[in-house]
Amino acid sequence: MSPDPYKDLSIKHPPNPCYSKIPVIGTVNTLLHAKNDRRALEISPYPSRAFQKHEVHELIITPEMDAGPNAVVNNVIYFCFFEMDNSGVLWVGDTVEVDGVEIGTLAGYDFTHLPNHMNIIVKSDHFLKTGKEAGSSLGSKIKFTFNPTT
Repeated sequence: MSPDPYKDLSIKHPPNPCYSKIPVIGTVNTLLHAKNDRRALEISPYPSRAFQKHEVHELIITPEMDAGPNAVVNNVIYFCFFEMDNSGVLWVGDTVEVDGVEIGTLAGYDFTHLPNHMNIIVKSDHFLKTGKEAGSSLGSKIKFTFNPTT
């Protein structure tokens, strides 16, 4: 198997090899209402993941602003499960919105529950609510938009 260019830092890019991409949108199908301050989520080293239409994944928020690839996140807020409306690529640093309201920045991915679903972790210093606390509803839209400055 060939070496991973992200792990050995051989890939050269300023600061992100992704030049442009379409937004990835999902629809909330399960709202969550729980928090955990000792979760120990292990964020993968990979800055990007490809997702297929109709996959279901979990959205988790953390106030730990240093969260990112290779980090361990303890303080988490469970927001929702959602189904991907379109295929696409998520990239660490993407802006994340719920129903048009920016909630934070994509911090990374935890693979604890694969192949069932992936935990998608969003870091935020201002939106620290469960799906219930936020007043979100089934059918709410989750949107990941490329941020070329990250």
